[in-house]
Amino acid sequence: MNKKQGEARAEATFRFAKEEDMGALLGLIRELAAYEHLSHEVTADEETLRSSLFGNSKVAEAILAEVTGTAVGYAIFFHNFSTFKGKAGLYLEDIFVKPAFRGRGIGKRLFCRVAAIARERGCVRMEWAALNWNEPAIRFYRGLGAEPLNEWTVFRVTEERLEKMPCDF
Repeated sequence: MNKKQGEARAEATFRFAKEEDMGALLGLIRELAAYEHLSHEVTADEETLRSSLFGNSKVAEAILAEVTGTAVGYAIFFHNFSTFKGKAGLYLEDIFVKPAFRGRGIGKRLFCRVAAIARERGCVRMEWAALNWNEPAIRFYRGLGAEPLNEWTVFRVTEERLEKMPCDF
């Protein structure tokens, strides 16, 4: 381990996000969107995040990775459910570390924090998705023992298509 890696491991701290972190979290989300060439899809704002993470109908949780008090990464996750197992699972929506802080173990430690939460809560699985072109992420996940589910195709219906869906709501 070189000095830079050792310093990052010693300095990085991890904690659940607080309401006052929404500006920093939104900034990190926008950085991830830019990396994934999806900036045009970001419509979240601080209030939307605050409501989703801390409101009466809280739907997700976030963990921040910090170095010297500055947010340098995050993970957002929520519970899903396995009908076959009859128990909760955990879905990792996003994990991101700023490029300048990659390669120092911060991403792995952030990922492992989420995995520990899944274990503590008795989840029967942890799932996430990676873009097919994102080879660094795929290598990272495989290095942690994850296997892609090639027999499944992820489908999505966006808000606009929900409105046009031929269903009697």
